[in-house]
Amino acid sequence: MEFGYVRVSTSTQKIDRQLEEMHKLGLNDERIFIDYQSGKDFKRKNYQRLLKKLKKNDLVVVKSIDRLGRNYTMIIDEWRYITQTKEADIKVVDMPLLDTRTEGKNLVGKFISDVVLQVLSFVAQNERETMKQRQAEGIRCAKERGVRFGRPETILPKNFDEVCRLYCKGLITNYAAVRTLGMKRGTFFKYLKMYKDGSLVQKSQYHTWPKKLPKCAEKGD
Repeated sequence: MEFGYVRVSTSTQKIDRQLEEMHKLGLNDERIFIDYQSGKDFKRKNYQRLLKKLKKNDLVVVKSIDRLGRNYTMIIDEWRYITQTKEADIKVVDMPLLDTRTEGKNLVGKFISDVVLQVLSFVAQNERETMKQRQAEGIRCAKERGVRFGRPETILPKNFDEVCRLYCKGLITNYAAVRTLGMKRGTFFKYLKMYKDGSLVQKSQYHTWPKKLPKCAEKGD
C-alpha cells in the first residue's frame, strides 16, 4: 500500500503544493498523513500514526526530503528504520534518485538511495559548520571594530547615588526611591546591591561611577 506524508512547520503555512503532488500519484486523502509541526525531530502525532500502519513492501511518499525532517543525521536513522526494520520503501518526489523501490532482486535502487542520502547528509553538515565558522569570524571582526554584543549598558540617572544614600539611611522608602528615579523596583534593587558592595562601575547620564564606593548601612524595606 502507498502512503503520503505532508508536513509544514505551522498551521498558517499552506500544504496545497504537497497535497497536489500526492493526488497526482493517485493517493487519496485517507492515505495522506499531515503534520503541522517543526521538523526538528520525529515526535509528530500523524507521522507516528503512519509508522504504525507501515507494513513490509509499503511505500512512503514525500515531496522533498526536508518534509520528512530537517536534521540529516536523524533522517538517515529514520530512513534505515523504515527501509530495514519496517522493510518498506521511500520515494522523494523532488529527487528521483531517492527512491528505494527495487524490481525483483535488483538492489540498485536501495543502494543509490543510501549513497545519495549520505552525500546529502555530508553537504548539510558541511554547510552548518561553514555557517558557524562565518558567524564566528563575523563576530570577531565586529568586536575588532568596536561593536559591542549583549544587552546595552544600563544608563543610570545622575541622582542614583544620592537616592541610594537617602534610602540606605532610612530617609525614604523603596517606593519613593523608584518613583524618584523612574526605575522598576527590581532594577533599583539590582543596582542598589552593587552600590552597597562597591562593585558598581557604571556610566550614568552625566558621570562615571568610581570603581569603589563607600558601603552604606544595610536596611530592609
